[in-house]
Amino acid sequence: MAKAIEDSTVQETVKKIEHIINDNPDPIQGVQAVYQYDIPDEDYSFQLHLNDGKAEVREDFAERGDCTIIISYPNFKKMLFGKLNGTAAFMMGKLKVKGDIGKALKAEALLGQYDMEAEFGNWRLSK
Repeated sequence: MAKAIEDSTVQETVKKIEHIINDNPDPIQGVQAVYQYDIPDEDYSFQLHLNDGKAEVREDFAERGDCTIIISYPNFKKMLFGKLNGTAAFMMGKLKVKGDIGKALKAEALLGQYDMEAEFGNWRLSK
């Protein structure tokens, strides 16, 4: 039986995202960006490197990304599954952005092209 997303670590969730994007690279064709996510409640940061149809998650990095998105793990999952709008989260203080805000908006639009909830299959998100 698949592990529910509630029982999964942020690292497992992030690796799953990397696989989902690489299984369908069309939405990221031509995109060159490095998105850094800081998940303070999990004391975890990662970068999502998008390079013309290839996605790579890096946990070890020396430089900041084009933008840094600071968000809690529960809100990250909600945003990932389209249950939390990034702009609304920003306005409510649930999400902070450092660096290129335009790129941060593009990150949500890019990830929104994937049906993450369906792609995660048996992984569930609590209401």
